[in-house]
Amino acid sequence: MLESKGWSIKNVDGPSPFELAMMVLSLVSVVIVLTITFGKLDAETNKVLLYIDTTICMIFMTKFFHGLFKARNKGFYFRHHWIDFVASIPAIEALRIARIFQILRVIRLIRMSRSLLIPLLRQRKQSTLASLLVAMVLILATASVLILLVESTEPSANIQTAEQAIWWALVTISTVGYGDFYPVSTVGHIIGGLVIISGVSFFGVISGYMASVFVAPDEQERNEAQEAQAAHKAEINIKLEQALERMEQNQQQMIEEIATLRNQLDQRK
Repeated sequence: MLESKGWSIKNVDGPSPFELAMMVLSLVSVVIVLTITFGKLDAETNKVLLYIDTTICMIFMTKFFHGLFKARNKGFYFRHHWIDFVASIPAIEALRIARIFQILRVIRLIRMSRSLLIPLLRQRKQSTLASLLVAMVLILATASVLILLVESTEPSANIQTAEQAIWWALVTISTVGYGDFYPVSTVGHIIGGLVIISGVSFFGVISGYMASVFVAPDEQERNEAQEAQAAHKAEINIKLEQALERMEQNQQQMIEEIATLRNQLDQRK
């Protein structure tokens, strides 16, 4: 059906999975900055949000320098992506609002693209890795903030600081469970259960991704072999067609020569 419309999965342009992931993280970062600026939260919760935003900044900075390293024309890349570098500088809230431009750029790519799902299907491995990155940040951020808000009101709670909340979220999502920090409220237990379920699903996806990484070379070799076989068949078909054309030409030439000989014989009679 796709081929009948004049385009296929291979020739659809659109934002890459990592560009979409950066857009989501940019949106999360802008929400965090607005929450810190206008929200009336306690100091520890604000500290958690700052830690999360700094982590997002490091992700942005890594992506920027990775793109700069791979770019053939580094001057051109820097001129068109300098706003990404400025928006990646941590601890300066005013500069982080510049991430809105990154969101707008990706939205423009989405509007220009004829399909958003097909480019993601075309780059499944990159889509999986980008999804894991976004899921990791969102789960850790949400779990840390919620557990700190819930447990900070409990007198017997042992999760009272931003560092403790982030450490608890990281340990819980990995399903290790050291037991040094744990929720004591009912709502905290529910949050912990949801984080554990998310962690099991998260690492299940990672296992599947790692398996696909090892299987991918075999599939790629198989695809290359199939493409080479198809090219060989096409070459054989072309040679057969050329041979048939030459046979037809020779046959026509022989018929013309026979007709000429007959005319000569008729004239002699």
